[in-house]
Amino acid sequence: MQSNALMRVSMPKSHRVRGVDLVGACRAFVSVSERGSFTVGAAAARMSQSVASRRVAALEERFGEQLFERTARRAVLTPFGRDLLPAARRLVLAADVLQHEAETAKLKPWRLAVPDICSTAGLARLIADARGHGVTLDLRAAAPAERAELLHSQQVRAALLAVPRDEATWSVPLGLASAQDPGAKRIYVETLRCGRAAVGEPRRIWIQPEDDVPHIRDPLTRLRDAVGLRPAQLAVAADHTTAAAEVLCSRDVLLCSPAQAGELALRWRPIGEITLTRGFVLATAAAGHPDHIRARLGEDIARCLGADEGDVPTQGPVTT
Repeated sequence: MQSNALMRVSMPKSHRVRGVDLVGACRAFVSVSERGSFTVGAAAARMSQSVASRRVAALEERFGEQLFERTARRAVLTPFGRDLLPAARRLVLAADVLQHEAETAKLKPWRLAVPDICSTAGLARLIADARGHGVTLDLRAAAPAERAELLHSQQVRAALLAVPRDEATWSVPLGLASAQDPGAKRIYVETLRCGRAAVGEPRRIWIQPEDDVPHIRDPLTRLRDAVGLRPAQLAVAADHTTAAAEVLCSRDVLLCSPAQAGELALRWRPIGEITLTRGFVLATAAAGHPDHIRARLGEDIARCLGADEGDVPTQGPVTT
């Protein structure tokens, strides 16, 4: 008990004062000192006279010395106040610079690489929703390999990378879509097999560049071989527009999501033999911190991708 009492006696008063807004107090101190008046100085600092007085008093209590000699009309700096004024000015200036930098950083666009299969309407909605969350997006639409390269070369701050379902934050179901009604609840790949007496070109499954990735292409290739389709019946298009055009003018089918099929007025069905899924994860360059983007825009990104309804992001961001 005795040692605690001695500590309380010997502890400097400045260490016992808590809750002082040092920047705010210094701002009041500088403004009053420059104008020689608590009334005028407080107004210039956009605070009431009572607030300015309390802040200066708190600063004096913190440092254990008076800053001003107060008279009825003037506030005159004490020698201690004059010595402290230059450092207080530097602190206020540094705080103003920091505030400006923070506001500028918030307005800096987040350059994000997204799948080029996303519709214009979907991307526009994502940008608009992001603005509602205080985030400015600069989108770069690209195929999977290009998105990875944009991220690796740090041309974007983050990218939605294609990954298998078990690694994904957002998942999009894939099926087969055709211009004609398939007349069934599922499309079985084996039904595309050509008989020996078949006439004309065999029906093809068109793969878009977005789905030309191992975790989608390889299982589909193995299924093609297992059910006896010809190699040419599984074709990768140069772009998704070309793939859609091939399907719209023939009996071919398109590997796509329900949302894409809806945009193209195609009839979409799940694949009978296997389940295929587009998986996406938000990846960032080494210097990036996308946690707040993912937290604010997770649902909006899901909507833009056409992810499963109710698909809630649970996985943390990936850093490359």
